[in-house]
Amino acid sequence: MNHESKKNTAPLIKRFLSIPSTGAADVDDPNVTFQRREIIRSKRFLNTIYREWYAMQIARIPDLPGAIVEIGSGAGFMDELLPGLITSEVFFCPFVDLIMNAMQMPLPAASTRAIVMTDVFHHIPDVERFLCEAERILKPGGRIIMIEPWVTGWSRWVMDHFHSEPMDVNAKEWQFPSKGPLSSSNQALPWIVFDRDRDLFLERHPRLKMSSIQPFMPFRYLLSGGVSMRALAPACCNGLLQRIESRLERDRWAMFVFLVLEKVQA
Repeated sequence: MNHESKKNTAPLIKRFLSIPSTGAADVDDPNVTFQRREIIRSKRFLNTIYREWYAMQIARIPDLPGAIVEIGSGAGFMDELLPGLITSEVFFCPFVDLIMNAMQMPLPAASTRAIVMTDVFHHIPDVERFLCEAERILKPGGRIIMIEPWVTGWSRWVMDHFHSEPMDVNAKEWQFPSKGPLSSSNQALPWIVFDRDRDLFLERHPRLKMSSIQPFMPFRYLLSGGVSMRALAPACCNGLLQRIESRLERDRWAMFVFLVLEKVQA
């Protein structure tokens, strides 16, 4: 099968595997977030992965006084595992604590010990503004803890063939035009800021130390089907698949990255 045939086949495979109710939905409609909330809870394999992600983030929350704030909480359930978590979303959701924009957070300076976020950073239209805001509200020793898409040869192929969100590795800026909170994004943005433009990030934000940058999870999320596709493997395979993933070269095969930034003393 030649390259053109593969490109023509990919949409057919995607259509076949898609969950019917998610096919033509407008992702900026809050109802889609409510639907995804139910999908994440009901799909056992996907739920297992989210619990793993949340455990990774919770384990890195510093032992300091102050608030723990989650950005983009709408579809998730971290608050069920972390009592006292302040949840937020950019549009109205009846089950979150704050409606707020990550680029202008209504929180006092040096009031927060951790900002947690899952698949959110690459949706923020101006991450420079977010990083400045995060630096403002964090206490010294406070952390930004996130799980995001990551750029590898494998992830680029997957995103090009099976995902609607762009992964523009050639973007020159850390911004993109915003047409909607979820429909606008650049999945390459975490890699651009923290890898390609690492020296620029360190120059602009000397108080935000990269405490951890860990590419991981080449295919388990894909096999879970995520929030829009049918699962390709049962949850009981998770342990076996995790062991297989651990043998792969993460810099080449990873789909995601676990990132921790810590605010240091001036």
